[in-house]
Amino acid sequence: MQLSYWELKNWFTKVDYTVVGSGIVGLHAALRLREKYPESKILVLEKGMLPHGASTKNAGFACFGSISEIIDDLKSHSEEEVFQLVSKRWEGLRLLRKRLGDEAIDFKPFGGYELFLNEDESCYNECANRLPFINEILKPLFRSDVFAKEIDRFGFNGVREHLIFNPFEAQIDTGNMMQELLRQAISSNILILNQQAVTAFLDKGEDVEVVLNDFSFLSKKVLFATNGFSGKLTDGAVKPARAQVLITKPIENLDIKGTFHLDRGYYYFRNIGDRILLGGGRNLDFDAETTTEFAQTEIVQNKLEQLLKEVILPNQKFEIAHRWSGIMGIGNSKNPIVSQLSENVYCGVRLGGMGVAIGSLIGTELADLI
Repeated sequence: MQLSYWELKNWFTKVDYTVVGSGIVGLHAALRLREKYPESKILVLEKGMLPHGASTKNAGFACFGSISEIIDDLKSHSEEEVFQLVSKRWEGLRLLRKRLGDEAIDFKPFGGYELFLNEDESCYNECANRLPFINEILKPLFRSDVFAKEIDRFGFNGVREHLIFNPFEAQIDTGNMMQELLRQAISSNILILNQQAVTAFLDKGEDVEVVLNDFSFLSKKVLFATNGFSGKLTDGAVKPARAQVLITKPIENLDIKGTFHLDRGYYYFRNIGDRILLGGGRNLDFDAETTTEFAQTEIVQNKLEQLLKEVILPNQKFEIAHRWSGIMGIGNSKNPIVSQLSENVYCGVRLGGMGVAIGSLIGTELADLI
């Protein structure tokens, strides 16, 4: 890479903070650094044309966990840990809304629902029986019951008569959210360079050498916000998890409004106006979906279409308009990793599929490590 004097001077000289990744976490970290250090030089590097991973590809759920997900988490985490997880997600959503504004992100508080297939009797019974217990755990945070049983009024097919409703859940416009974050970053004099992959870095003690293919520069501090692409950075504590998604063409007289969860959160759908967005299915083949490759597979796409046809829209004609995938970061624990890797290198990763909810908080915590 041959750079001019001007390019070197303005972008790559006397860099105070380099943030790797321009998604929800990375931009919140950069904005927090600007608040803390108004005169500093902040550079954000993004390997994609747009934020690479899940920040511009997620379904736009402003959620903190369905009841079956929370019950599932209690099998591997303590009550206190689960409460803290939900608390962080709720606080993250509050921070996101405060920074960007509900209008900018098209925040719609339609509530969230969990539905249970008829054959999922054991899961439904467990959720129904433990509903009062889960509400009791979460009451200190929400000051009222979070989950309640409601009759299915949407005309779903092959599901239990009752859904479990959560009035605190909402939906947002993912594209609007990221555009507003980018706008704020640029207006805060944060430099953003796209299609720049960090291939190596070396903490030299006083600063960090950052390598971009055949070019390198020095930065006083480096913050990694690369989530699902952080396996090597964290010695395998983060694993990629691909999420496949599809969206229909507009559907006449669509009566579905809200965010919906199915099968412990492995499937999720919502309306976007008069369309249905549906995603999930990585539980059909965990090995194949533990990948950083953006693609669709026949087994998952067939299952998504089957759910649309047989469960979600049983009496309506629909056409698929578009399909895509995103890469999440998961691990053995649902707790995010916000840590110092060396004297001048930090990371905020492993968002566990809850990037919309906790990304703003993790980005803030990442910047506050400095």
